[in-house]
Order: sequence, then C-alpha cells, then structure tokens
Amino acid sequence: MSASTPLPQERRLVTAIPGPKSQELQARKLGAVAAGVGTTLPVYVARAGGGVLEDVDGNSLIDFGSGIAVTNVGNSAAAVVAKATAQLEAFTHTCFMVTPYEGYVAVAEQLNELTPGDHAKRTALFNSGAEAVENAVKVARAYTKRTAVVVFDHGYHGRTNLTMGLTAKNVPYKQGFGPFAPEIYRVPVAYPYRWLTGAENCAAEAAAQAIDIINKQIGADNVAAIIIEPIQGEGGFIEPAKGFLPAIVEYAKANGIVFVADEIQTGFCRTGQWFACEDEGIVPDLITTAKGIAGGLPLAAVTGRAEIMDAAPMGGLGGTYGGNPVACAAALGSIETMKELDLNSKAQHIGEIMLGRLRAMQEKFDVIGEVRGRGAMIAVELVKPGTKEADPAITTAIAKACHAKGLVVLTAGTFGNVLRFLPPLVIPEHLLVEGMDIIESAFAAV
Repeated sequence: MSASTPLPQERRLVTAIPGPKSQELQARKLGAVAAGVGTTLPVYVARAGGGVLEDVDGNSLIDFGSGIAVTNVGNSAAAVVAKATAQLEAFTHTCFMVTPYEGYVAVAEQLNELTPGDHAKRTALFNSGAEAVENAVKVARAYTKRTAVVVFDHGYHGRTNLTMGLTAKNVPYKQGFGPFAPEIYRVPVAYPYRWLTGAENCAAEAAAQAIDIINKQIGADNVAAIIIEPIQGEGGFIEPAKGFLPAIVEYAKANGIVFVADEIQTGFCRTGQWFACEDEGIVPDLITTAKGIAGGLPLAAVTGRAEIMDAAPMGGLGGTYGGNPVACAAALGSIETMKELDLNSKAQHIGEIMLGRLRAMQEKFDVIGEVRGRGAMIAVELVKPGTKEADPAITTAIAKACHAKGLVVLTAGTFGNVLRFLPPLVIPEHLLVEGMDIIESAFAAV
C-alpha cells in the first residue's frame, strides 16, 4: 500500500496488541530513550488517517486520542500536507526574527480573526503550549507591571519550570523537579461533581472562595494574570459550573488583571465551538493555543488585546523556531480544513453520540460516577460504587481492555480516575459507534 493510498477506515487486528514488531521497537526505546518519557500504549504507528492508526504489525486501531487533541482535522489532512509540502520545497527556516515570511503573518491574521472579541488584536507564535503559557505570563507582567499569577485547582499548563509551578498535579508532572518559579498562587475551581455543598451551589461558592483568597492572601493590585482552562484537560475534563468563569472574568476586569484563557487542549473546534470560552460569551484578554492549530506540526500562539500584547519590548518575544514556516503552512491548511468541513458541527455531532451512549452506560455500570464534556472532548469519572471515592485501578483496567481490542483511549484526572475521549473530528461515524461498543464491552468485562 503506497503512502498516498487512503487508509481503510476499519478496525483490524492481525496480532495481539502490541504486536511483535512493536515489542521490538519498545525494547529499542527502553534502551535509547530517557525513562521519564512514558508511553500510554506501546503500539508503534506506521501510518494514520481519518479515525485510525495503523501500526508496524499491520493492525489498524480506532483513534480516540488524536495525539492528545492535536489531529482535530485528522492525520495527514490533504490541505495540511499540500501546504506543508509546498513550504518544505520552498524553504524550511529563516527565523522570523531575522528575515520574516508571509506564513507567520497569515497565521497571526487568522488567529486575530477567529479568537473571541472584535477588538484590535496581536499574535505571537511559539513552539508548544507550555511556551505559549510562559509568554502569556511575560506579556501580562509587562503590561500590568505586577508579578503574581493566579491559577486553579486541577489545572494543567505544561512541563517547563514556570508551567510546572502553574500546574496543580504533583505526580508525575512536578515530583522531584523543584524549586519552581515564585509568585504563583492556586485557588479553588468550580468542580460540580465534587463540590461539597452540591453542584447547584458550586459556581457562586467557588468564585467567592477564589476571589476571597486573592483579596486576602495576594492582593488584587499584585496580580498580573489569572490563567484557567475553560475546560480543564489533564485535570479530568472538568467543566467549571456555569457562572463561575464569568464571575472570575468580571473580577479580573474590575481589578486590572489580565484574564488568560488556556485553550491549548480545548481550541480549534474541539468542543463544538472554535474556542471553549465562547460557550459563556467570555472574551479573554489573552488566549493561548497550540495542539489542534497545525494538524500535528509543532506550533503555538498567544493572541490578545493589542495594547496588552504590544506591552512587551521589542525582542522580548520570539524564539529561533517560533512560527516555523512549515508549521505555519500546516496551520493555514488546518484552519482551511476546519472551515470547509465545518468541524464545529462535526464535533457537536460526535458529542451527541458519545454522551448518549455513555449516559446509557452510566445507568448500567455503577462505577461511572459522572459523564461530562462538550463536543468531541468527553470523559467519564470512575468511582467505587455507591461513593465518590476515585477508582484509578478500574480506570486503568478499562483503558487496557480497550487497548487490547484495538481502541486507543486516554486517562486523566488529578485522582487518575478519568477516561477521556478525543476522537479526530473527521472520524467516520461507524468507527465512533464501534469504539463506543468496545468501551461498553470493556465496562461489562471489568
């Protein structure tokens, strides 16, 4: 089968998972790659496209991971490949800070147009989500002349020193890697399922608690930025209770604090909207993006109010590879694909199917404590029956059962008890349904 031949959109298992060739490669990986670089499922991919991953043993697996919400437009989407290939043939690098090129400007223009709000905006491009978050903090500090940064329980923002400090979960992201950057403060988030006085009280009480902590322990006049994921990713796909985010935004605005929406995992049609913060009409001062922006190539961005973005001094933002021309070309192809295929609608349809099936499973399997999510960003939180006590062991067991049947699923959550599903937005419906069948059979078996 040639590289240009479309992959059959079918699950096909010809060996055990992982197969012998993958096992050989895994042995090589263990001898060559640092032990700290983990692998969820040691199946080595040879090709991918649509809703499937084909491994080196000839197995074809259904993809409910999208490389952690990266291949929203699918792997090797036609427009991404065409534009990136043309750019590769033209030139691969000059460094935008030395001799610039149109692609960077065009991506910035697209992001300025697509992100929420009709105010004047500016964009700067980087390589990774963590790098985008770090630069958002730099910009906010430059603009406000303040130093403190406020983040939230269960948040995840990256693996660099600063973003480890911003991240809530210790193991595996922070353990043994300190000390971390100073002037970082953590406040409660509105986690409806686990709010002690009930989900109906969650938004108002969590917002009041967060604001009280900021006022008493930090001082609003010292806060440069408040950073939050509109739906928390690694923390377990926690969607803050309705009303919480608007209350935090209002507080930030009243106190001259830069509100930063970390849309690295939620952006680019993943939740059925271009950006998840649109769900409650939130217009962030700054928005960080990465993952789904470029169809699998490394690219990230900070986009925001022109007067805030322009506060950083000349030369204060940038990086050798930031806004690489090939990645920019891929991003333009990715955005084009999202518009042409109306991937927001496709994400909404995926969500309807998955939520319907999972809620039906919740009625049958008492280990499912909650089903939540929007669009094609869906999760189930697993607990010990009759309680809300997290059950990471059964979560791992169900994920492994899915893997063995040829379905790639991911886990998440501060307590390690969340199964998360992030299928490509172009996945054929029959594969989506088959994947849900596998998940249900895994619950029944475990």
